[in-house]
Amino acid sequence: MRCRIMLLLPFLMLLVQMSYGDEIRFKNGDRLTGKIVNLVDGKLVINSDIAGEVTVKLSEIQTLSSDEPIIVNLKDGTGLKQKLTGSETGRFSIRGSESIKAQEFAVADIVSINPPVKPAPKWKGDVSASLTSTHGNTKTETITGSANLKKRTEKDRTTITADYAKGKQDDPDTGQEVTIEDWWRARAKYDYFFSKKMYGYLDGRYEKDAVAELDRRVTVGIGGGYQWIESDNMNFSTELGLASLYEKYDNQTDSNSEISAQLGYHFDKKLRKNLSFIHDLTYYPALDKFSDYYLTTTAELRSNFTKTLFMNFKTILDYDATPAIGAHKTDIKYFLGLGYSF
Repeated sequence: MRCRIMLLLPFLMLLVQMSYGDEIRFKNGDRLTGKIVNLVDGKLVINSDIAGEVTVKLSEIQTLSSDEPIIVNLKDGTGLKQKLTGSETGRFSIRGSESIKAQEFAVADIVSINPPVKPAPKWKGDVSASLTSTHGNTKTETITGSANLKKRTEKDRTTITADYAKGKQDDPDTGQEVTIEDWWRARAKYDYFFSKKMYGYLDGRYEKDAVAELDRRVTVGIGGGYQWIESDNMNFSTELGLASLYEKYDNQTDSNSEISAQLGYHFDKKLRKNLSFIHDLTYYPALDKFSDYYLTTTAELRSNFTKTLFMNFKTILDYDATPAIGAHKTDIKYFLGLGYSF
């Protein structure tokens, strides 16, 4: 008898080892044991001694269990770090302790298991520039540049942009140098997300244009926005708020200061792997007179040669219903340049 027990003991130990580990029970009745690695985007990865690393859909799982505490995040924002126990169909439970009661949860409510550590938010951006020089019947030199900086965290987003252009041309009759472009603008914007989609914003703009006799245009806006789409391939948001708009022209003694509404949107999309389209528009109608408004919009096509180098064609259109004396209401600027993203 003693001899039989000694012979059976290795087989019992082997059986215990085979049964040890995390377990997944599928809706079709199958089972898979091993070590749960993680669950991201509805797909669970488990490392099985027999089958190796296996990826399964969360929708195919009936219940699951673990021998060690694992991190589980649920749809309602609940975060757990407990051992899991298989429960009734479509559910699982956590083992109770002195501080946490035993509870049951739906498998379908799992958002992630052991999610990878997210990298610390960093500033991302790009710079682009172009130089045009002609010599012959006419002599012109124009330089343009743009810069964009952006930092996105789970709770907020900070955006800083700037554009600049300066150009000169020799008058063929007099030989004198004439300024044909001399302007720059800058914008800083801060968005705070109250939820995944809704956010409040505060932004400020500053602009000068010597050719249009614009000494300065200062705009400070506050309001709310909705992020309809936010992904690597496409982004779309709309905004509504109020703005304080101040304008001062070189050829006018009086300045213009008013409170206006602020309506706008931002849209960008990858049209192809190396081709992107970027577009935004902001509209400032005066509250006391809607026919008096300022509108600015930007459209850009960007083609990437490499991960960091690109060529872009950019258009900026500004419309001022009450421009400086002698200046046009519509002002359109074009850029064709090379850029570097980081």
